[in-house]
Amino acid sequence: MDIDILETVEQAQQESDRSKHRLNAAVAVSVALLATFMAICKVKDDNIVQGMQQAQADKLDDWGYYQARNIRQEVLETSVVQLQTQRVLATPAQQPALDALITKQQAAAAEQERKKNELKAQAEGAQKQYDALNFHDDQFDLSDALLAIAIAMLAVTALTGLWWMYWLALVPSVFGVIMGLAGLIGSSAIHPDALIKLLS
Repeated sequence: MDIDILETVEQAQQESDRSKHRLNAAVAVSVALLATFMAICKVKDDNIVQGMQQAQADKLDDWGYYQARNIRQEVLETSVVQLQTQRVLATPAQQPALDALITKQQAAAAEQERKKNELKAQAEGAQKQYDALNFHDDQFDLSDALLAIAIAMLAVTALTGLWWMYWLALVPSVFGVIMGLAGLIGSSAIHPDALIKLLS
């Protein structure tokens, strides 16, 4: 039986074309899936960023009001000291009126202290909310970076036609999807702190 070299070359070429076609199809499907996943993560991440901005604004407002209450409290406490000094020098007829003023100013100062403490608690709560949201924002940022690297590697795969490059591109793809899913479900279990600190 004679071996037809041309037929063998044609079969090898057809097999190579089929392999390249399968690779290009795998790349196209992978890119489409990764891009869709990135878009979903982007929507969630944008909502988280808006929440972070609101928490930051709330914190700043609360600390501003806290400072205003603090100043009011100090003014009232200073007023109490002045009234107490006046009371020492006042006539017995003036003392009841000064006592009433002192009591009123002390009550107002105590009210400012109470409101100031409420504002402090609100500001600290807003900071905790910001930190919690930032934790998930970091997950989405890392997911976005890993998936962008994966898509770039898939583009090189399509150009070179190398299957090993496709399998290599799946490594950042998998880690990017894991980080994105962690952000989507609000998981605190997955957060590479060292990498986040390096990149921030």
